[in-house]
Amino acid sequence: MPTPRLSDEAAKEAADAFIALGNKSEAAELLGLKRQTFNSRLAVAAERGMLGTRPVLPGFRISQISTTPTGEFIQQKPDIGEEYKPIDGLAVKGRTSWNRILPDGQRIAEREVIMERADAQQQAAVLAATVAALKEDLPRITIMPPPPSVEADLLNQFVVTDSHFGMLAWKEETGADYDLKIAEQLLLDWFSAAIASAPQAHTAVLAQLGDLMHHDALESVTPAHKHVLDADSRLQKVIRVVIRTIRRIIDMLLQKHQHVHVVMASGNHDPASSAWLREMLAAMYENEPRISVDNSPMLYYAYEWGATALFYHHGHKSTVKNVDVKFASLFRELFGRSKYAYGHTGHLHSDEGVKTELMYIERHETLAAPDAYGASGPWWSGRSAKRVTYSRQFGEVGRDIMRPEMVAGRYQAANDNEPADERRAA
Repeated sequence: MPTPRLSDEAAKEAADAFIALGNKSEAAELLGLKRQTFNSRLAVAAERGMLGTRPVLPGFRISQISTTPTGEFIQQKPDIGEEYKPIDGLAVKGRTSWNRILPDGQRIAEREVIMERADAQQQAAVLAATVAALKEDLPRITIMPPPPSVEADLLNQFVVTDSHFGMLAWKEETGADYDLKIAEQLLLDWFSAAIASAPQAHTAVLAQLGDLMHHDALESVTPAHKHVLDADSRLQKVIRVVIRTIRRIIDMLLQKHQHVHVVMASGNHDPASSAWLREMLAAMYENEPRISVDNSPMLYYAYEWGATALFYHHGHKSTVKNVDVKFASLFRELFGRSKYAYGHTGHLHSDEGVKTELMYIERHETLAAPDAYGASGPWWSGRSAKRVTYSRQFGEVGRDIMRPEMVAGRYQAANDNEPADERRAA
């Protein structure tokens, strides 16, 4: 049942007491009312113009002054402040309002808090401008001469995924140790062994399928869901090691191949880091015709090798069972020209192959050890990475699978003419 409307007499009584005493507590005590009841009556009196100009009730404003034959009539209304005006670059995240219901049932908005956050497009623009500025000062690199002879028909694809640089694993808990130093050494060892055993192909594709870094910010959490991660070392140190490792791998690939194409796919652990890494590599090697870098902001990537089409995606947005349709639709013309088509994903740290009506889709294991979360779950997988060789005319023509135990120490052996401090991991 609604609250009865407050009578003018009761409202006027509250207004007169407040004007006379100038204090709400004393006025409420004089009338024998609870403070909350008195405040409600005083608010009604203000809205009915019973408070005059002095004092103006806190939270109210004079809305109208009328001169009549019987005297001056003054009305006060709730002061709700200025109208909200959006700030450039900030989007409204939410609003919280506090309303007061007067004795006559009227609802008054007394206060409103507007929460803002940086607009996503504005953030992207700032990031793009920052990257553009950084690119201006990056050194351009001169590469060593190409190998004397290569097989023009062949392409070697070196597939690594989910290396999780910056992740920490304890052998007693997870079955294998893993940290920043191990991650760098393991990846360099694997590439030394894989390159040594690969055919003398014209082109190499460095297919890094995402989650190269374990965490993407100063906080050791996943970007989307803020799950706490087992992390080793500081973010800037991880970045330094990642850049050093990728540059060494590219140098190693150039020693055996005429051309190197770089794919640095975005993963769910490192969407921002993969973006700056792509842009940095593209700028660093922009004057080197023997290197191409796919710096597309899309989550899907492609490379054409004669009649063979190669596609890449981390695997966090599409699975081996449906990513073929995504590849074919995004890269319609390339797919239409191909006779053989292959898609590659990672993400789940396990091997799986699916042959669809469109192409062969393969999910790859990782070289990295499992973290505590992975080791405690119901899933388990081996550790490996693959070098797959493709022909322009005949599609896949060979592959090698190498596990961590098979390649240990190969980078030192391949680079034993370098000073020890040049090979030292972080």
